[in-house]
Amino acid sequence: MNNNKWTILISSLILALGFVCLGAQLKTGIKEFKEGDRAVTVRGLSERLVQADNVLWPLQYKIIGNDLTALYATMEQNNKKIIDFLKSNGIAEADISVALPEVIDLYADRYVNTSELRSRYNITATVTVTSNNISQVLKAMNNTSTLLKDGLAISFSEYGSNAIVFSFKGLNSIKPEMIKEATRSAREAAAKFAEDSDSKLGKIKSASQGQFSITDPDKNAPYIKQVRVVTSVEYFLKD
Repeated sequence: MNNNKWTILISSLILALGFVCLGAQLKTGIKEFKEGDRAVTVRGLSERLVQADNVLWPLQYKIIGNDLTALYATMEQNNKKIIDFLKSNGIAEADISVALPEVIDLYADRYVNTSELRSRYNITATVTVTSNNISQVLKAMNNTSTLLKDGLAISFSEYGSNAIVFSFKGLNSIKPEMIKEATRSAREAAAKFAEDSDSKLGKIKSASQGQFSITDPDKNAPYIKQVRVVTSVEYFLKD
């Protein structure tokens, strides 16, 4: 009988000890769960101004008349004037191309009253510069008044087929450093948040990188580009 009492007592003590251990483990687990559930999401930004490294410059003009042969001769003379002007301003011949002319025969338009037309043909000609030498092209652009003095009215527009387009193609060369800067910026913001909330910054829970954007910060200087990227990072917080 005494043996049974001791057996029951020992079993009860072991069971009680088990409940104590289980409670401690549950408490620790709940604490870790709460700590793991605490997080902060921040964004990091990297921006820099770069010069365009490529330019597409169409020099476009129009001529009208009734003699198609004479018009083509005039077009060839004008194209030569433009090419000579570009070369004299330091533009490499390899960067110059002449597009096929656009010829409109107004007599072929059934909606046009041909009896009122002074000129049958309308020709649009384009000489295009495609270059990586931005500074040299900008100098040439500043001297286009020379063509006006020579009787050539070159047309430019912000949009359309004769728009000047500056672009930046060297993005891959600055991507790694900009991502690094954006990530560092995000971590600094997260560390400041942790400090202000009496917490410590833990490991990264999740992260995502936004797309790179290239914009013109100044419409009067389209050869200057602004490159921008934003990263979003979520950090664990701990006491």
